[in-house]
Amino acid sequence: METLAFKCIECNEDAVELHRDYRNGILKITICKSCAKPVDKYIEYDPVIILIDAILCKIQAFRHILFNTDIKIHWKLCIFCLLCEAYLRWSQLQGSEVTSDPADIIRYTKEWDFYGMFALAALELAVYCVGVFAVLWPVQWLYGSSVEVIPLLKALLLSCYGKVLLIPAVIWEHDYSPLCFRLIRLFVLTSNTQAIRVILNCRRRLSIIAVFGGLLLETYVSNGLQKLQLNSHDYLPDLYT
Repeated sequence: METLAFKCIECNEDAVELHRDYRNGILKITICKSCAKPVDKYIEYDPVIILIDAILCKIQAFRHILFNTDIKIHWKLCIFCLLCEAYLRWSQLQGSEVTSDPADIIRYTKEWDFYGMFALAALELAVYCVGVFAVLWPVQWLYGSSVEVIPLLKALLLSCYGKVLLIPAVIWEHDYSPLCFRLIRLFVLTSNTQAIRVILNCRRRLSIIAVFGGLLLETYVSNGLQKLQLNSHDYLPDLYT
């Protein structure tokens, strides 16, 4: 019996293959038996087009990335996004002008406060994921299905790629920077919603509730640690001065 390893990006049905090789360089895209559309049209698309569709939060692009590609950079992307968020928090904590000089960016990594902000961002991300799972587990249990932890966690981490935009938003600081930060946050939450929909094949309402639950728990923990964040200089001595 053949293993169903792929998904149709249009109807989410299982598929055995994405294309068939007829030799001599002739490839034919597999047609889905359920919706009579190509299983994955993105295998012929340029990666830039796929990225644009993912930025537009098209569910087909998310299915292609999460089901029909073998992406294993979610942990690296997660660490990079946490570094971006830590850099934003550190710059706000310092209250000084941020420069685009690469030498200064390297110097920032020597600051203990920077590592403190990284740890805080990592903790809040972990709490957010726990909140999402806490909402989804009982709901899925009531419907007689289970939540696959690893695929869902991978989807959540990959869909946080929007945090990379924090770096240019900080470097090119202007009067509308706070609005930019809020829009980036909204974009990340929207991407998380789509990722949950794709993995669980659920309605948008459930994914929104799950994201909202994770956000509430993260906000609660963040407020509890706010005093520590505002007074981090007292707890994290600067050994380099």
